[in-house]
Amino acid sequence: MIINQDFWYWPTNDMRYLHIYLPDNYSFVLERYPVMYMFDGQNLFLDNEATFGKSWGLEAFLQQWDKSMIIVGMECSHRGNERLYEYCPYEKRMFGEVIKGIGEQTFLWILHDVKPYIDSHFRTYGHREATAIAGSSMGGIMAMYGVLAHNDVFSKCACISSGVYWNISKYRKTLRENLIYMDTRIYISWGEKEAGRAAHHGNPEYDTREARSVYKFEEELQNCGVQTYHYFQPNGEHCEADWEKQNSLYMNFLWK
Repeated sequence: MIINQDFWYWPTNDMRYLHIYLPDNYSFVLERYPVMYMFDGQNLFLDNEATFGKSWGLEAFLQQWDKSMIIVGMECSHRGNERLYEYCPYEKRMFGEVIKGIGEQTFLWILHDVKPYIDSHFRTYGHREATAIAGSSMGGIMAMYGVLAHNDVFSKCACISSGVYWNISKYRKTLRENLIYMDTRIYISWGEKEAGRAAHHGNPEYDTREARSVYKFEEELQNCGVQTYHYFQPNGEHCEADWEKQNSLYMNFLWK
């Protein structure tokens, strides 16, 4: 069951849809559930809602997966480049312009508005160990930032197709500046066709700028006690159809 509802997004004085997935038996049992907050909520569940007509197929996946949970998909702005700003926690140069992101404000919105609403209106386990953050592309950047900068709230993260090569210095700074719990789990993935050219015609799983950056940062995370899982997707592209293929990988790693 998916509930779609408007929710006030104060960083830009605007409304954002929340796409809330509840297990099919939610109305018939008294269980509480862990929660995963995910960016680009419009692309998660149904093809007819997805920006480019293809979703992650998460509703179908969760209906056959053997663990029940709540997913809160937070929809982004669809006006101009607003998504880049609200899903960027850093100041970055992108597409020829300097993006002064409001990603931290987006997280304050999640922490002080969205999460309290979800925990008070649905039967959740609200504690850190039962709370995760996930996303792809800019949403993946946000997920990595969130699990590092707000590790007291999020114990798990799926960081998918987030361009670690382009962001590793920012991630390192965030990692250095925050206390990270040793039970933290972080999933990182990248696709072959978005990873850059392999040097010396080497193996693209190991020998591209993205692969080298992932392995370097993964080691730094592990040195802080973080449990990590990386996935290189052969022929993988920057699209929902390929992210859908990873559903069982990141869900099993984070939650089992």
